[in-house]
Amino acid sequence: MNGTSTLLIIIGLFLAGGVWSFVKQGMPKSLLALLSVGAGVFLIAGVLNLTV
Repeated sequence: MNGTSTLLIIIGLFLAGGVWSFVKQGMPKSLLALLSVGAGVFLIAGVLNLTV
């Protein structure tokens, strides 16, 4: 596990926590969709970077 993959996974988890917080606050669905896509991209990039 290198630093880049760790950083990407941490950012993805941070954004996923933001999604959860925004859901609880009742934010608009378009904002939630955009933030969740960003979190997913960071998490997938971090996991795929583990195998390289």
